[in-house]
Amino acid sequence: MSTTTASTVPGPTGPEEDPVGDAEADSQAAVSAEIAAAHQRLAGRRANHPPRDFAPYRSTVLRHPTHELVTLFPEEIERTAPAFGHVDVDPYENDLTIQHAGDPQGERITVTGRVLDGDGRPVRNQLIEIWQANAGGRYIHKRDQHPAPLDPNFTGVGRALTGDDGSYRFTTIKPGPYPWKNHRNAWRPAHIHFSLFGTAFTQRLVTQMYFPGDPLFALDPIYQAITDQQARDSLVATYDHDLTVPEFSLGFRWDIVLTGSTATWMEDEHDDE
Repeated sequence: MSTTTASTVPGPTGPEEDPVGDAEADSQAAVSAEIAAAHQRLAGRRANHPPRDFAPYRSTVLRHPTHELVTLFPEEIERTAPAFGHVDVDPYENDLTIQHAGDPQGERITVTGRVLDGDGRPVRNQLIEIWQANAGGRYIHKRDQHPAPLDPNFTGVGRALTGDDGSYRFTTIKPGPYPWKNHRNAWRPAHIHFSLFGTAFTQRLVTQMYFPGDPLFALDPIYQAITDQQARDSLVATYDHDLTVPEFSLGFRWDIVLTGSTATWMEDEHDDE
């Protein structure tokens, strides 16, 4: 079994939209050159998070924190564990393809893995939520104005609890790439957002899972904001033919490590929208 840990990306956890500036400065060639320069400048660095002001990701320069962050103690702002809605998590909520009357459009996939601590021990009963664009690269979100069609049979959200061995499993549709206006002709690689809640909302961690072989990796300043190559690679799920369901879905494996030197990198809450 292959084990993949993920790196994080700073930035929004839904459709990303930012204004486009000067045409020459916002060309893909200019942004790619900035990415290369930033990687050279930050070579060998491995921090808890990517730089908050990663210039190729344009809006980070405008909205990153400029003052010392304030530490809040959880007991001062929250005294209860998460409430997972008004009902328990239903086992069927991990299948995003059966939430409507018809079948969604696109390539059906199975995504599975384990949530582990830094010592490789399973994290049981962990709430995982996912959200994603549809096969055309469109979110059901009022800010998403990408002129791709909405799918009436796909909402793009699901949740599950990990088992005793830390495992989770989702059936969904492979999301499409989409434009996001960071610069001229900017497109996000296909990805699925993951959220883990811990035992309280203040412990929530968010990251993204990508798919192998995406040609947009080298061009995406969010993905490239991870300056460590090994960490970037670990964002990408592994195709697993043993998980592929005959005549039904392709299988991908992606493990999430919460602590230790191989911990999955999570998005900084201060960079989310």
